Amino acid sequence: MPRRELELLAPARDTAIGIEAVNHGADAIYIGGPGFGARDKASNPVAEIERLARHAHRFGARVFVTVNTILRDDELEPARRLIHELHAAGADAIIVQDMALLDLAAAGELPPIQLHASTQCDIRNPGKARFLQDAGIAQMVLARELTLAQIRAIEQQVPGAVLEFFIHGALCVAYSGQCFISHAVTGRSANRGNCSQECRQPYTVLDGAGRIVAHDKHVLSLKDNNQSANLEALVDAGIRAFKIEGRYKDMATVKNVTAHYRQLLDALLQRRPEFSASSDGHCRYTFQPDPGRAFQRGATDYFVNGRRPPEQGDIGAFDTPKHAGMPAGHVLAVGAAHFDVEADEATLAFHNGDALTWTDLQGRLQGVPINVATPLGGRAWRLEPNAPVATLKGLRKGAEVARNRDRAWERLLERQSAERTIGVALRLTAANGGWQLEVRDERGHEARAHAAAQHQPARDPARAEAAMREHLARLGGTIFEVREPAAIELRWRDARSPSFAAPSVLNALRRNAIAALEAARAAARRPLPPRAPAEPPATYPEDALTYLANVYNRRAAAFYARHGVKILAAAYESHEETGDVSLMITKHCVRWSLSLCPKQAKGVTGVQGTVRAEPLTLVQGNERFTLRFDCKPCEMHVVGRIKKSVLKQVPAAPVTFHRQRPGMATKAAG
Repeated sequence: MPRRELELLAPARDTAIGIEAVNHGADAIYIGGPGFGARDKASNPVAEIERLARHAHRFGARVFVTVNTILRDDELEPARRLIHELHAAGADAIIVQDMALLDLAAAGELPPIQLHASTQCDIRNPGKARFLQDAGIAQMVLARELTLAQIRAIEQQVPGAVLEFFIHGALCVAYSGQCFISHAVTGRSANRGNCSQECRQPYTVLDGAGRIVAHDKHVLSLKDNNQSANLEALVDAGIRAFKIEGRYKDMATVKNVTAHYRQLLDALLQRRPEFSASSDGHCRYTFQPDPGRAFQRGATDYFVNGRRPPEQGDIGAFDTPKHAGMPAGHVLAVGAAHFDVEADEATLAFHNGDALTWTDLQGRLQGVPINVATPLGGRAWRLEPNAPVATLKGLRKGAEVARNRDRAWERLLERQSAERTIGVALRLTAANGGWQLEVRDERGHEARAHAAAQHQPARDPARAEAAMREHLARLGGTIFEVREPAAIELRWRDARSPSFAAPSVLNALRRNAIAALEAARAAARRPLPPRAPAEPPATYPEDALTYLANVYNRRAAAFYARHGVKILAAAYESHEETGDVSLMITKHCVRWSLSLCPKQAKGVTGVQGTVRAEPLTLVQGNERFTLRFDCKPCEMHVVGRIKKSVLKQVPAAPVTFHRQRPGMATKAAG
C-alpha cells in the first residue's frame, strides 16, 4: 500500500459480515480461515474467504486472513498448505505471529503473498519494528499502549512497511502476546486462540498487610478503545492502516462502527488531499452511525496522549465488564409487574424487546429485557419486564436507567443499511455505422462498447438528449454511479442534424460497457507484493530471549538463531516446571488507578524510575496472584504459578531449547 493511502481495516467473524463491512466503507477486511486464526470460534472455510475476496476486490478492497496462533511442529505443514490455499482463493495478505512462517517464507516454501505482523507480535519499539520489516513483514500493527511520540519514533525507523494501529474496540489489558493468565488458570492459551478472559473477572485487592484495598472489583478490566478524536494525529505520527477490533462482534456492530470511522476518515481526506483511500467508492447510509450504541464498557483513548491521572478519566472499567448502554431516563414508580420510566430527551421512546440496566445500591450493574413498552403520555413509559419486578435487584424510584439493547436500532441495521458505489463518467459518440459508449471510473480505468444501429434523426433534440442521458444513467444493480449530469457527455454526429439512439441500443451499450469496465478493473488489480527479507539476514535486537518470545516449534527457533539469538527459552505453553512467573505484563497499573502509586505522592523523592511500589495481591476464590510494579518503565506484572494439572491439558511442542526458568520477566521479547 503506498504510504499516502489510508486504510480502514474492519473485522469479520464470517463472510456475510465481511461483505457488509466492505459495503459500509472498509478498505480491507481481516478474517479467520479454517484454522490457526487466534479466534477459535471465528473460523471460515477457504471457499468463504474466496467469496469475500471476490466482493472486496470489486471495490479495490483487500482481504487479510489471520494465521496468527503459535504453532506446534506438527502444525507447520498444515499451516503451510493452508496459506497456499488462501493465496489461491484470492487472499491479499496473511497475518502472522509465529516466526516459523517468516522462516518458511524466506526458504521459498510459501506462495508470493504479503505477511503482516499480528498484534500478538508485541511491537512497541523501533528496534523490533525495524527488524520485522527487514525480516519480510510488509505491514505491522503496533502495540495499543504506544503514545504518539513512540509511534513517530518507530515510523522514522520503518520506511519500508505500513504501520497499523487499533482505533476501536476491546482492549487487552496485557501487552498482546504477553498474557498467559488464561492458560495458567484454565489451560486455554491466548496465543493459541482460546483466551478465557480472566482479566474480566472480579478480584479482591489486598495490600502487603492483608488489608482489603478493593473488594470484588474488575481491576484488570479496561474500558474500550476509541480513537475517534485522534485519527489525524495518528496519521501525522505515521499510521496508515486504522484497525477496528472485533472478530467476535455481530453484524450490526461491524456495520455501525465501520460506517462511523469511514465518515471520519472521509472528512479527514477532504481536509488533507495529499492522502487518499486505499480502495474505491463512496458510501451512503440509511442510519446515522453512532459507536455509543455498540457494545462498550466506556471509552478511552488509552495511552495515545500519555498516562493521565485517574480523576481525568481512568482507563479501567472496574465496576463491570458488561455493556451498560446509553443513558435512557429514570424510574418514576415500581409496581408489582411493571415499572414506569421517564425517558430522557435523547431517548424519547422505548420498544418491545429493549433491555435496560441500572446500578444497584451496592454499585453492581443489573439489567432486564423488556417484554412490553407502553407510552403513558409525555415522556413517561410503562415497562413490563420478563421477570417479576420484585426480583429485580436495586430497582427503585429515582434510579437512573440505561438502554443496552435498542430493538428499533437493531431492526434498522438488520435491513440493507448502506450502498457503496464508484463514480463513473460516460461518453456516447455517434460513430460510423452505430454508437460507441466509453466509460471511465474514478481511478482512471476505462472500457468501451460498440453497437451497430441506425442513426435516427431527432425531431426534438433537447427532449432526445434528456431521454438518452436518463437511460445511460440507469446504473442501478451495479456498483457504479453517475454522480452529476456533467459526467455524461454526448457527441453528436452532425450538430446541424442531430440523431438519437433507441432505448434498447442504449441499454445494451450501458450493460456491455459496464461489464467491460468490471473486467478492466479486475485485470488491472495487482496483488500486494510480498516483502523480501534483507540479505544478509538482519540481526535481532537481543541475543537472549525468554519465554515471552512465544517460540513453540523448531522452525521458529531456527529463525531466531539465524538472526543472531544465542539463548532462547521455549514458549510458556511448553514449560513443565512450576514456580512464580509473570502471567501478564501490562501498562495498566492498579496502584495508579486506585491513586496509590508513589509517583502520585507529593514530596516523594527518588521515585521517578528508581522506586518500586510494594506488591499487592489479587484474590478470587482459590486463585491468588501477586501484582508487582516496575516503576522505571511504568509497568505492572501479574505473577502466579504454572499448574502441572493445567499443563497436561495442552500438548507440549516437541522442542528442545535452553529452558530458562520464566520468573518475573523484566524484558519483553523485543
